[in-house]
Amino acid sequence: MQHNFYALIPALALTWLIAGATANTAMAAEQSSKVRAVVELFTSQGCSSCPPADKLLKTFVERPDVMALTLPVDYWDYLGWKDTFASPRYSERQRAYARSRGDGAVYTPQVVINGRGHAVGSKERQINKSIMAFEKLAPLDVPVSISSKKGVMIIELGGAPEGLKIKSATVWLAAVQKTGVVKIARGENRGRKLNYFNIVRDLAPVGMWNGKADRLELDLKSLSWTKMDACAVLVQEGIGGPILGAAWLDG
Repeated sequence: MQHNFYALIPALALTWLIAGATANTAMAAEQSSKVRAVVELFTSQGCSSCPPADKLLKTFVERPDVMALTLPVDYWDYLGWKDTFASPRYSERQRAYARSRGDGAVYTPQVVINGRGHAVGSKERQINKSIMAFEKLAPLDVPVSISSKKGVMIIELGGAPEGLKIKSATVWLAAVQKTGVVKIARGENRGRKLNYFNIVRDLAPVGMWNGKADRLELDLKSLSWTKMDACAVLVQEGIGGPILGAAWLDG
């Protein structure tokens, strides 16, 4: 059964989880933006219809042209199982998308593509159709690259392409755990062992983009999260608006 949830809650303040600096934090050299689609899966360990979507996401994770992220929500915790990865911030992010689109559609499993359209998270054909549509109508054409050097994370942002009317956007940085396995003891998925991919463990704004080429530098020691295998950068209009550019950096 597909789960739907329409009650809105006030926006939650985003907090940055700092899990103790480590001197030996190592990041891959550089990853430039070659992403043509960002797929965000809103899912829950307490949702019986979500496991097929969780499994399908791996297909998109493996595609070099797609950035696929899992954002577990907490609003089904009352069904008997508290999601071990969920955050109320991701629940609010999903609701912000619904407000921005104006359709009020908040459900699990739901994917949001490029911050614009949505589809059922287990429907591969629907998702691919949306990816192709937004690649033509609203491509991720703000150049973004992310690299690390001598303990500093560097995010480089290109200028606004001709015709882009959005002049200001938020630069979001996500800490990502690439895989996770959870044994569910209660609730709708009781007795199942579920696999998750590219789980967002934290998401916070690190700067603003004003349409001009820019460069952000972050101290890696202050960005040491537990269970971080990679990080993702999203350039986005607000919390629930269109995504304009994205880049990925392996840990």
